[in-house]
Amino acid sequence: MKALITGGAGFIGSHLAEKLVQQQHSVTVVDDLSTGRAQNLAKLHAGPDFEFVKANACDADLMAPLIESCDIVFHLAAAVGVKLIVEKPVHTIQTNIHGTETILDLASKHRKKVLITSTSEVYGKSEKVPFREEDDTVLGSTMFSRWSYACSKAIDEFLALAYHDQFGLEVIITRLFNTIGPRQVGQYGMVVPRFVQAALANEPINIYGTGKQTRCFTYVGDVVDALIALVTTEGTEGRVYNIGSTEEVTIEELANMIIARTNSSSRKNYIPYQKAYGRPFDDMLRRVPSLERIRRTIGYQPDTDLNQTLDSVIKWCKANPLPGNPNDLSSQT
Repeated sequence: MKALITGGAGFIGSHLAEKLVQQQHSVTVVDDLSTGRAQNLAKLHAGPDFEFVKANACDADLMAPLIESCDIVFHLAAAVGVKLIVEKPVHTIQTNIHGTETILDLASKHRKKVLITSTSEVYGKSEKVPFREEDDTVLGSTMFSRWSYACSKAIDEFLALAYHDQFGLEVIITRLFNTIGPRQVGQYGMVVPRFVQAALANEPINIYGTGKQTRCFTYVGDVVDALIALVTTEGTEGRVYNIGSTEEVTIEELANMIIARTNSSSRKNYIPYQKAYGRPFDDMLRRVPSLERIRRTIGYQPDTDLNQTLDSVIKWCKANPLPGNPNDLSSQT
């Protein structure tokens, strides 16, 4: 298989590239390094099985020959992280929608299979837990810029399914639930690396809101295995699949776990959303996936529990300290 990964220098994309190369597939990564990092691809070396192209996935002229020459496109390129989404909503909308539109158009012209990575954010504030792929979405007011990300990814899904229905494009949509692991950084608001960096520095762990909101964190290796299985299994096209874990934890409990596993003297510091983001912020209390569909389809079951995943993040953060105050997101790179 000759795979093209957009956003392949990012946290998830780089793990996907490594796994595909390990399986002796040929991989081309496209990334403009706006949020991805070149060092994420350090284990991969230029050669017949791997190529890196620094470019924006929205550049149709550049993407056309790359898509024409591949077998499968993993489209991961997107604006990421709550902090970035809140601060740069125009960038979020343009990047997510135009990038996906470009990839789908070219893939349709060249008859290539595409996997689109969407997000659990599309479920919005729904209280119908666990979230099933066919459930209604309940989004907040347009006055809250955080929902621009959910809306942009929902448009991506609508567009992908429209290409499937109208043009017969082989497209698979995945909704990822809070993927974590080595190489994820806290620069754009990702909670686990932000907490780990603070704990390792014995600095206060800043919890936004009450800390009672719950999430289900999933090890990146389990996610990558699911992505590959979905594109290599017949009959998966034209559908949406949740990928995540059902191990639910409050953000407050998460902070306690990280403090304990790092033997940190950090204290928990609760910060109102208004102060954290400089504006009102709308959040959801629970985010739990139903995994019934993906279990039936590929036998998916996450193998790595939260404690193991946190240990892998802690180990990586110790070996890769980021400069500056861990609670000053602007100082992180």
